[in-house]
Amino acid sequence: MSRMERYKGLRNDIKKGNVEVEKKKKNHFRRERTPKVREEEFYQNSNQPMYEEYQEYQEYQEYQGYQQLPPQPKLSLKEQKRQKKQAKKYKKNGKKKRHIFRWILLILLLIVVIIVGRFVLGINQAMKGEKPPTENFAGVVSSNGANNILILGTDQRDYQNSGEARSDSIMVLQLDGPSKRPKLISFMRDTLVMIPDVGSDQKINNAFTIGEQNENQGAELMRQTLKANFGIDCKYYAMVNFNSFAKVIDGLFPSGVEIDAQFATVDGQSVTSVEVPDDLNKKEGQPTPQQTIHVGKQKMDGRTLLNYARFRHDDENDFGRVKRQQQVLTAIMQQVKNPALLFNAPYALGQVIGYTSTDVPNTFMTSAMWNIITGKEKGVDKMSIPIKDTYVSAYDIYGGQALEIVDMEGTKARIQEFLNN
Repeated sequence: MSRMERYKGLRNDIKKGNVEVEKKKKNHFRRERTPKVREEEFYQNSNQPMYEEYQEYQEYQEYQGYQQLPPQPKLSLKEQKRQKKQAKKYKKNGKKKRHIFRWILLILLLIVVIIVGRFVLGINQAMKGEKPPTENFAGVVSSNGANNILILGTDQRDYQNSGEARSDSIMVLQLDGPSKRPKLISFMRDTLVMIPDVGSDQKINNAFTIGEQNENQGAELMRQTLKANFGIDCKYYAMVNFNSFAKVIDGLFPSGVEIDAQFATVDGQSVTSVEVPDDLNKKEGQPTPQQTIHVGKQKMDGRTLLNYARFRHDDENDFGRVKRQQQVLTAIMQQVKNPALLFNAPYALGQVIGYTSTDVPNTFMTSAMWNIITGKEKGVDKMSIPIKDTYVSAYDIYGGQALEIVDMEGTKARIQEFLNN
């Protein structure tokens, strides 16, 4: 019951002389409304009935004031039409805004459905074949808070199992370090290191092969080797073979990746093109076919980009291969920012997850790709191990040619400076 209705009831009760109802109303109002302090002090010192009568009268008089509202001026016909027209206009604008908001919400919902659908489609498309085995990887967050990713590129063919593969590419990618700039460290596969529980004078890529033959622990043993020799912690790993790499590139870049192909001299002579092994098309028991790659800017599909990154038969040998691998990864990270690829990005990201053996969470991968796409930084900070003038030619424990780092502690210090700068 509203306050005005209660006042009306009180007035009727007073007129009718209904004492019982009157007392009930008086008690009710006494709880809700406090009389003026001056009158309250005065009448409380007098007898109680007089005080109650005064309070009732005061409430009734205040109620009478509510009935006397100021008269409203009569509007002219013209003013009435104007106000009516204005009200219709406001109503129409309100409906229009609500319609616009609904359309925007519907479009955003449709975009989300398309993105999720293409993401799932990419995963399903990639998983039609054999899913790469999941590695036993015990990743650790770096001391600087970064979630470094160990990237391994293997030479596993379709007719081989993972235990027969070697790691041609060994990289550590830092995306969320102190500088917030992407940082990439490449390790030459012939670098001599100590492999935990195996021994010293081992080539670093042996860590993957030995670990892979022990219940798919190639990535884990490589992580332990990097930690023991260079003080680098890796939280996640991502491993891709020949075939998967080419499919991921073709899915993400349907028109190819733009690369300025460069080669060192071959037998001391400058070249305008080279014949590179076409490993993707190699058949078991047959010689490796060749592919011609010309020097200069061009767009490469997944197969050509793979062969370019793996080539090492110029005068720079493995050093040239590491440079090309870094060039390829940098080009991918830069060109993925192209707005024309945004529609295809969810599908390609799904393919990356489907074709790659990795423990990187989907949320982290999506966030990292978004940061790369929207990042203002151009390029990637790169480092190669061994560092120039810090190594000598040597032999591994099996008699193969290798590279020995002469100042391991100095190399570790420079790596930490690079990652934390």
